[in-house]
Amino acid sequence: MSRLLERISTCILEGDADKAARLVQKAIDEGMAPGDIMDNGLLVGMGEVGVRFKAGDMFVPEVLMSAEAMQAGTILLRPLLVASGARQAGKILLGTVKGDLHDIGKNLVGMMCEGSGFEIIDLGFNAEPEKFVEAIKQHQPQVVGMSAMLTTTMRAMGYTIKAIEEAGLRDQVKIMVGGAPVDADFAKRIGADGYGSNAPAGADLAKKFAGLA
Repeated sequence: MSRLLERISTCILEGDADKAARLVQKAIDEGMAPGDIMDNGLLVGMGEVGVRFKAGDMFVPEVLMSAEAMQAGTILLRPLLVASGARQAGKILLGTVKGDLHDIGKNLVGMMCEGSGFEIIDLGFNAEPEKFVEAIKQHQPQVVGMSAMLTTTMRAMGYTIKAIEEAGLRDQVKIMVGGAPVDADFAKRIGADGYGSNAPAGADLAKKFAGLA
């Protein structure tokens, strides 16, 4: 790996968005391939963030800063990757379910998945089951992710999956769920395909569903 790519990955780890953008632009100006900058710079840094977060060596505010630095570089690279014919990883539809106004965890998953090459369709928070159904019809994602941070809103995940089933769309998507009160047993009971215990785990699960891991 070149020294410049190492510096880019370090910027992601340190959560320095301004410096990440400057170094990514420098790499572009020097003629580096967009795919190399993404794979060997940005993604290396974000991968280390995931490892440290899982180990308890990084915390949510730090991961958010790293994700913002990742996004700053990705914005510069995305049009170049599209122009070069780089394959998109797929589409992921994300939303916090009806009745729940918490979205930090969902946003973290979205940023990490975007960094892995996914296109993110974000429904925001307090998303009703019908909103998920209509978005699946419109955007045709491969993966649907639902978040709930309250025990009182967990049930909305089951209602949303039931609405997707009743619309005849269940076989078209893989569904993953997450959030503080959610666990693997609950995910299985409501008919989800998988459960992510934290943002890196959710991103890893999305990649698995898309055949990238």
